[in-house]
Amino acid sequence: MNYLSTNGGSIFKIAATYIGTIVGAGFATGQEVLQFFTTFGVMGIWGILLSSLLFFFFGYTILVLGHKLQANSYVTVVRHANGLIIGSMIDIIITIILFGALATMIAGTGAILYEQFNIPTIIGTIFMAIITLVTVLKGLTIVVNAISYVVPFLFAFMLFVTLFSLVNNSLSQEEINFTRTLESISPNWFMSAISYTALNLIIAIAILSPLGAKTKERKTLFWGALVGGLGLGISIVAINYSIMTTIMDSSLAEVPMLTVTHNISPLLKLLFTIVLVAQIYTTAVSNLFGFVSRFSFVKNLSHKSIIILTTITALLMGQIGFSTIIHYFYPIVGYGGAILLIGLLCSWFFKRKEISL
Repeated sequence: MNYLSTNGGSIFKIAATYIGTIVGAGFATGQEVLQFFTTFGVMGIWGILLSSLLFFFFGYTILVLGHKLQANSYVTVVRHANGLIIGSMIDIIITIILFGALATMIAGTGAILYEQFNIPTIIGTIFMAIITLVTVLKGLTIVVNAISYVVPFLFAFMLFVTLFSLVNNSLSQEEINFTRTLESISPNWFMSAISYTALNLIIAIAILSPLGAKTKERKTLFWGALVGGLGLGISIVAINYSIMTTIMDSSLAEVPMLTVTHNISPLLKLLFTIVLVAQIYTTAVSNLFGFVSRFSFVKNLSHKSIIILTTITALLMGQIGFSTIIHYFYPIVGYGGAILLIGLLCSWFFKRKEISL
C-alpha cells in the first residue's frame, strides 16, 4: 500500500483538512481565542483579520512548496525554506511538537470525558488513541476524508451558537470594557496575531506539505488555502463573539465555550462536548500522520509498526495529564513556529525562481 496515496485534493478537502488540523483542544475550547484575541476587546477583531490573512498566505506557501518539491513529509519543505542547518533544527522541533500535540490531544480527551461524564480518564485516552490509530493506518486518503467529513458539522455548530448569542444575548459596552481588564498573552493585537498563526502552522505544515504534493492543480491549492483561511477566520470570530457575550463567566473557565453553551442550554453543552471530542480527533489524526511520515525512511520497521508504537507511546505520555503537558509544551511550539514563518517568508521572496512560486 502506498502510504501517501490519494486521488488528488479538492478545494473543499484541502480547506477542511487545513481547518480540521488546527481546530484542536485549545481552539475548540475557546481558551486560545480568549487569550490571543478576546482580551484586546474590539481591537482583537483586527488581530483575527490579520491572522486569517496569514493563515491563507502561509498555508498557500506550504501547499505550493509541497507541490513543487513533491514532498513526502514536511521535512523537505522545512529544509528548503530554512536551509540545511536551521531547517534540521526546526525539523527536530516540529517532530517533538507533533508527538507532544498527539499526547496532548489524547490526554485532553480523557480530561474532558471525565469532567463531563465521569468516565475514567484512562478509558477516554484509550478511546482517542484507538480511533486515531485506526484512521492513520488507512493512509492519507482516509485521513483527509475523515477530517473533511467532521469539519462541516463543527463549523455549523459554531455558527449556530454565535447566531443564538447574537439574537438572544447582544454584546454590551460593559462586557467590552471588561475584556480590557484581562491579562493578554501578547503585548498587542498585532503580535498576538503573528504568534497565534505561528503556533498553529507549526503543526499544520505536517499534513499540508504532503497534501500539496498529491494535489494536481495549483489553482486548487490557492482556493483551498483561501477557503481554509477564511473558514478559520470566521470560526475565530464566532468563538470570540460568543465568549465576549458571557465574558464575566467564561473568562474564569478552563473551557470558555462550555460556559457559553451551558448558558444557552444544558443539552447544547452536552452536544458541544461531543463536538469538542470530534475536533480533538481531527487534530490528533493530523499529528499522528505528520509524525509518522517523518520516519518514512526507516526500513527496519513497517509504517504500520511505527504508527502503532507511536500511538502506544503517546498514550503512555498522555497519562501525565493534560494541564502538565500544555504547561511545558506550548512555549516550544511558539519558538519553533516563529522560526518557521521566517523561513517561509524567505522562500517566498528569495527562492521564488527555484520552484516558480
